[in-house]
Amino acid sequence: MNRPSVIPPAPDASLLVTFDNPAPQRDYIIEHVQPEFTSLCPVTGQPDFGTITIRYTPDRICVELKSLKIYFQAFRNQGIFYEAVTNRICDDLVKLLAPRWLQVESAWTPRGGMHSTITVEHPSPTRPT
Repeated sequence: MNRPSVIPPAPDASLLVTFDNPAPQRDYIIEHVQPEFTSLCPVTGQPDFGTITIRYTPDRICVELKSLKIYFQAFRNQGIFYEAVTNRICDDLVKLLAPRWLQVESAWTPRGGMHSTITVEHPSPTRPT
């Protein structure tokens, strides 16, 4: 029996769908957690496993969950460093949603005894001088 090949599309913000914020007059935080995120190490080609957590305060629009899941799945076959994944997701969501505030955190399963967590915020937090 021939099965069709199921290869996710390349990660692209055009996969994301939005809907109107039902309470634009109020600041509130939406949190989405994807505990089964996968991508590939660009050096070894081995799979990387992590949890992606998105927290944001919407302005006019919100991201729809099924489209966010499909967008995340598109990274499965991409060779990309942890830092690049986290920043890419942040950039794509900021461009799409224009949120009042957004944070993306990626927490990666340990490899070789090392555990990594990358956190990106928009707007960037103020750094102490």
